[in-house]
Amino acid sequence: MEQYNLGFPEYEFKIQPDNRIFDTVRRKYVALTPEEWVRQHVIRFLLLEKNVPESLMSVEKQFVYNKMKRRADVVIFDNKARPRLIVECKAPAVKITQETFEQIARYNVAIRVDYLMVTNGLQHYYCKMDYENWSYEFIQELPEFSLW
Repeated sequence: MEQYNLGFPEYEFKIQPDNRIFDTVRRKYVALTPEEWVRQHVIRFLLLEKNVPESLMSVEKQFVYNKMKRRADVVIFDNKARPRLIVECKAPAVKITQETFEQIARYNVAIRVDYLMVTNGLQHYYCKMDYENWSYEFIQELPEFSLW
């Protein structure tokens, strides 16, 4: 798989010759697809740049929405097990559209977090939820985990 240069700092990864990458959260090697390349960068970004404890991170978190099983790419919880951030990862070749935001907003109906992050690895969008008006506001940067 072509390993795109993404809009994240450079991180070290364990990649096997059979094109699998080690996911430190799931503690196993997974297929290295373009979307997984982005997801692994997001995980490192959250761990190293935003100081999210690995123990509060869930990857490919399953939940039910409209009686259907869905999976969020990454969900971050607080120390009281409340979900605080949902991340939706797309492959670098996939454009981020309004539909992408609607997808993560639908997921959030079931999860109810404070922050949303959507990225294709090249473009990153962050939103803070406003439940009083059931809307979200775009923010420039995701705050440090301790400030959530």
